[in-house]
Amino acid sequence: MTESTQEFFEEDTLVGVLTAEPLDRVLDYKAPEGGCWLGAYVQVPLGPRKVLGVVWAPGRGDWNPAKIRQVLKVLDVAPMRAEMREFLGRVGSYTLTPMSQMLRLATRAPGLADPPSMRKLYRIGYDTPDRMTDARTRVIAVLEEYGGQSFTLGELSDMAGVSSSVIKGLVKQGAVDEIDTPRDAPYLTLDPQRPGKELTAAQAAASARICEGISERVYGTTLLKGVTGSGKTEVYLEAVAETLRKGRQALVLLPEIALTSEFLTRVKQRFGAEPAEWHSGVTMTERRRCWRMVGQGGAQLVVGARSALYLPFRDLGLIVVDEEHDTSYKQEDGALYNARDMSVLRASLTDAQVVLASATPSLESWWNAESGKYTRIDLTDRFGPAVMPDMRAIDMRAEDLPGSRWISPSLHRAVESRMEKGEQALLFLNRRGYAPVTICRACGEQVGCDFCDARMVEHRFLKRLMCHQCGETKPMPEACPSCGVEGKMAPVGPGVERLAEEAAALFPNATQAVLSSDLFGSARALKARIAEIAEGETDIIIGTQLVAKGHNFPRLTLVGVIDADLGLQGSDLRAAERTFQLMRQVAGRAGRAERPGTALLQTFQPEHPVIRAILSGDEEGFWKAEAEERRATGMPPFGRLAGIVISAPEAAAAFDLGTHLARADAPIRAIDGQVFGPAPAPIARIRGRHRVRLLVKAPKGAPIQGALRQWLGGVKLPGNLRLSVDIDPQSFY
Repeated sequence: MTESTQEFFEEDTLVGVLTAEPLDRVLDYKAPEGGCWLGAYVQVPLGPRKVLGVVWAPGRGDWNPAKIRQVLKVLDVAPMRAEMREFLGRVGSYTLTPMSQMLRLATRAPGLADPPSMRKLYRIGYDTPDRMTDARTRVIAVLEEYGGQSFTLGELSDMAGVSSSVIKGLVKQGAVDEIDTPRDAPYLTLDPQRPGKELTAAQAAASARICEGISERVYGTTLLKGVTGSGKTEVYLEAVAETLRKGRQALVLLPEIALTSEFLTRVKQRFGAEPAEWHSGVTMTERRRCWRMVGQGGAQLVVGARSALYLPFRDLGLIVVDEEHDTSYKQEDGALYNARDMSVLRASLTDAQVVLASATPSLESWWNAESGKYTRIDLTDRFGPAVMPDMRAIDMRAEDLPGSRWISPSLHRAVESRMEKGEQALLFLNRRGYAPVTICRACGEQVGCDFCDARMVEHRFLKRLMCHQCGETKPMPEACPSCGVEGKMAPVGPGVERLAEEAAALFPNATQAVLSSDLFGSARALKARIAEIAEGETDIIIGTQLVAKGHNFPRLTLVGVIDADLGLQGSDLRAAERTFQLMRQVAGRAGRAERPGTALLQTFQPEHPVIRAILSGDEEGFWKAEAEERRATGMPPFGRLAGIVISAPEAAAAFDLGTHLARADAPIRAIDGQVFGPAPAPIARIRGRHRVRLLVKAPKGAPIQGALRQWLGGVKLPGNLRLSVDIDPQSFY
């Protein structure tokens, strides 16, 4: 009998079923004919509907027996293991997330109630059709974009916007293959005995230390801190190999979907087959297959986004969080959790190892290693002949630059020099779109979003204005929306699109590529563009923070940061940390092969402590100074924070509730905590709803969750008010 099936409920025995419906309690049902195990995934009636649930506990028996209904059926999937139920419960308790919402995170796969069967799938064929139509072109484009993935007929029809007859016609022509395959087939077996790349002495020592914990099947967390290009990936792939040798499963979390293509290639080279994928770029068919095979042990390695942490692993032995400092690991809507921190929790429940890999770790992880909670391993040199880039500041106060230009003469000369040598240059600006503000020169009106307190950003490639808060778009106005004067609308400030326009004028013979997440219709298209750049087909790369995340461009030898001061503005707790990380990461794109690299930071504040730390490379000095500043103010990781956001159609209602909470703060004061606010959120209106923030600050060891439950427990929200709690907030917008 396995760990997950220790308790069996006979037919008609009362069982407690947790559903993903917003009921916030376990419901009693009668076990179905044939009984069911604890942890079984089941389908149960709820009113007139059939809903998915999990047998969570024995029934409570506190409901009228005559009204208790029977479980409709037990799903043909591996039951949820006890450690997974405990994990969901502890994450829910820590983040104050209802269990129904936690279960929704753990069952985000379509068709789980469908029985196993054969089905027809469609993928790209090898023949060319006798004639091409618009509809046929769209089908082929979808299949090529998804790189050989298979689709059901319905999926392919929907994504291409064609009828099924178009696809059937392409099947007859041999341009599309129709295959019969079992639903949810196991993934190809990965071979951990295949030889990997030859490791340096430092890499070999690092992998040996991590593999020791895997072999002993004990929990441990390691901060793998290595300079950019030091070969951290090869180190943790050896840890993956050791995990597979022990018959256990591994999970690698990546912060950006565009990174998966290159990483999957490396996995296939190392293990002879591709792993399972779990992110928004895979089809629903593949998502369902991944979920089922992970639970049955038919997937040895999963590469995914943060939500992959909630897959039903049968025997999880290793979790790698690559670029662990990245803010995308924090879920900012729905269930508010940090995948990095929850990875540590999950590993502790399965006697697994965690590897947190980064060149610029978060201050929390750095401090956990400094205080001995995590093991720390450093890789101080780049792999092979590559060396770290030379980093210098361009003092913009001394540059003769027109007001409508952003590429300084010094940076201009440096780019031209690299191009003459046949090398690539990257111009980095962490601002999407063409211009962050559009202003009327007649009346001074700045075009804002109709639903948010945010300025709309011009996206000239799309010929529209866009709100980066709610996604609302509108055409570029010919006349001012306020005063009606035509011909006076002007862009203010640069975005990457405007920077690309300037670069095209300064370097007319150069080929250039703009890398920004909103310029690509799909993740596959973005990954294809990145692959082209890596092959050297572009002279100048112009990008946002997307380019800072782990990409390897061998010909890239110059990085020019257009506005190194941008992240230092504002009062964000982590402004200095994030600026330091981003600048060091983006500079690390230069000189990753044989040719040495240079990073030039355009700044009006070369004497700023963060800029000096970036240029000097004194990372330890920066972390220590940042840690002391946080310690002095009792801020994380030396104190606890929780953000409370109240939103309502009318600002007064949100402020009234915030004021009531601030006055009734006895449970917070009881743990020596403080409540700050209420105050308007920095972005005070999003999607038409006014937002008010409170911030709770408490000592590091304080039981903040219990105090928050007591504090907020008596609040009865009117239907038009919403309240969210963010434990350990990463942003304060």
